[in-house]
Amino acid sequence: MATDQQQPIVGFIGLGAMGSRMAANVAAAGFEMICFDAAGTEARAPEGAKIGANVGAVAAAAEVIILSLPNGDISASVAEEIIETNQRSVSTIIDTSTIGVAAAKSVHGRLAASELSYMDAPVSGGIAGAASGSIALMFAGPKEDFDALAPVLTAMSKRPFHVGEEPGQAQAMKLLNNYLSGLALTATSEAIAFGLTQGLEMSTMLDVLNVSSGQNTATSDKFPNRVLTETYNAEFLNTLYLKDISLYVENVTQAGTADTISQNLLPIWQRFTAAEPGADFTRIFPFVRDKR
Repeated sequence: MATDQQQPIVGFIGLGAMGSRMAANVAAAGFEMICFDAAGTEARAPEGAKIGANVGAVAAAAEVIILSLPNGDISASVAEEIIETNQRSVSTIIDTSTIGVAAAKSVHGRLAASELSYMDAPVSGGIAGAASGSIALMFAGPKEDFDALAPVLTAMSKRPFHVGEEPGQAQAMKLLNNYLSGLALTATSEAIAFGLTQGLEMSTMLDVLNVSSGQNTATSDKFPNRVLTETYNAEFLNTLYLKDISLYVENVTQAGTADTISQNLLPIWQRFTAAEPGADFTRIFPFVRDKR
């Protein structure tokens, strides 16, 4: 990895809704960048970034590669392509994808066998947060690497957290966070639906909840800004949340910890996603209200 006096060339693989915005922030921070996205790179890459023909081209040019990919299978596949690259320059991979604990450990082990460092670093905060740099970034890896990579991490996130030394710990942090976020949204949907049947106004309920013990991120943000306005534009799809809650339940089962609430939450999101695939996840409220 480059010294503090010399910024590393950064590769970015995966320029979807989150990745394209994070890549733009890294490029805006002054890092030389090369990008690749299997779905098409030129229209998604930050202005001024070089375009890699494939994963190997990025691995041959960049010293640090950031991944923003849909799932663990794709992260593993990209890792293999990096390993197979001849005359590669990359030494460090920062994976911002949500892939689960076991997948992070597996990818780390595969890369370590080829003398490549893997940093487990998922993010939370949605598309708006990715664009503004306000996402939380959860980093699991050696503290000295967290400190050395700080310029790259803070270009993506104003709030990077070192949560542990071992791969998979950041995945666990991300999954439990998203579980709680979706649980709050689902429970708030049930509570507001009940209140409406009693003649209470939604705006009144939110005003009271937000200065009372029932306050949560759904009552303070998602309901007033996305549900009450009927815009349903959190820009996070129910299919993505279903992936997250499914991963959480899978990992809790493997850990052998309590899962009564999560096991009951999962089928609600399975039904919602089956009924309205690709819907904004805040549309869980009308789904719950209408008892579908």
